Amino acid sequence: MNRTPSSAAAAREQADAVQGAGPDSGSTLSNGLKQRHLSMIALGGVIGAGLFVGSREGIAAAGPSIVLAYAVSGALVMLVMRMLGEMAAANPASGSFSVHAERSIGSWAGFTVGWMFAALLCVAVAAEALGAADVMVQWFPGTQPWMWVLLFMVIFTGTNLAAVSNFGEFEFWFAALKVAAIGIFLVLGLLAIFGVLPGTHAPGTAHLTGDGGFLPKGLNGLMVGLLASVFAYGGLETVTIAAAESKDPVRGVARAVRTAMWRIALFYVGSMAIIVTVIPWNDSSIAKSGPYVAVLDYLDIPAAGQIMNVVILVALLSAMNANLYGSSRMAFSLTARGQGPAFLAKVSGGVPRRAVLMCSAFGFVAVLLSFLWPDTVFQWLLNMVGAAVLVVWGFIAAAQLRMRRMLEREAPEKLVVKMWAFPVLTWVALAGVAAVLLLMLRDENQRIQLLFTGGFGLVLTVIGLVRQRSLSSGGDLSKP
Repeated sequence: MNRTPSSAAAAREQADAVQGAGPDSGSTLSNGLKQRHLSMIALGGVIGAGLFVGSREGIAAAGPSIVLAYAVSGALVMLVMRMLGEMAAANPASGSFSVHAERSIGSWAGFTVGWMFAALLCVAVAAEALGAADVMVQWFPGTQPWMWVLLFMVIFTGTNLAAVSNFGEFEFWFAALKVAAIGIFLVLGLLAIFGVLPGTHAPGTAHLTGDGGFLPKGLNGLMVGLLASVFAYGGLETVTIAAAESKDPVRGVARAVRTAMWRIALFYVGSMAIIVTVIPWNDSSIAKSGPYVAVLDYLDIPAAGQIMNVVILVALLSAMNANLYGSSRMAFSLTARGQGPAFLAKVSGGVPRRAVLMCSAFGFVAVLLSFLWPDTVFQWLLNMVGAAVLVVWGFIAAAQLRMRRMLEREAPEKLVVKMWAFPVLTWVALAGVAAVLLLMLRDENQRIQLLFTGGFGLVLTVIGLVRQRSLSSGGDLSKP
């Protein structure tokens, strides 16, 4: 086990603060999230703007085989979430996979994956604020995007500065609306497919096999669709961060992970199957209006475009709120473990307000950069975190490989959630992450993102290793 120096008592105190288990409630995270909050955070995490907006590129590239692309990438995500669930149920912590990587691999690993994920979420906050502002400008043409960005940033900064239950309530209702919207879409689509919906006829499999067949652009198109689908699944990790602030984190995270499979199958794979079955994959309305609006228009649903704009706005605001929460908790966890500026580790009223303000400030700066240098500095930021989720998944798999052996040896009773077919499927997941990274090298735009993210990850790794070496005189990292 790697070691750092120092104050073992302080390290244990930091660990308690990170997990919300310390004796002084004024210096620890609260446990204000309820089971219904966690359930909806997990549900909402798989229904994002990437599904509603980003799926059009995947359909254009893969055609009907986009269903297979989402199924394959969904299987990879399920493996990752199962591994993360195993570790989170055994050791709930607001630092989630950063804490697990530090315990099982070394402090450099926790440092690298933690700060990379925090940066990813901060940049995502800015991107989502800009996306939400674009929707509002469509509704109110006389307004400017910066006005809406400022409004949304102030609202969600205030929400996250208050009690964690406020974050939970916002996400609960945001997720409820998204779940209801996708549920209605699935029902309407099924009724149309079976010819039960008035004014429609059953299309059968005509759209799945016509216009080039199931693989109209061959395996290359399927690979492009696979890449498009992988990044739509980001957001599921937040539930393991949030679980540490619930009254029963072990039960909460175990329940959320165990139900991830049918959520992914129903919401992602199911909706893709309905889209390419109801209308031809190359219908011009998909590229023009988006796949969900195109289907609703085909079914003569009144005001389909505006309905989906509302849903997309909610998805963006939900992700913005969740990412601000996740980034602040990750930054707090890192600093509480001595992996960042100590002043960020202070907790007030059960909330790491300084960490929230820092992450909000980063988001404000990123938005400013998008207005000043949209094609240079802001694009560099986006590229730096473009493949970060794959780095996170790789660290999760590597950490689980080592932590599972530690738990079996030292605390088998903590294995409330177990990875399936360990270690075979863990290695399969690692191979899957590596395969996606190799696919990114084939595409010029994706290749640039991969290189930028790799450079950012390398810088963080070097800093982490230097820190670990300089602090290697004592202290046990097994209790971060």
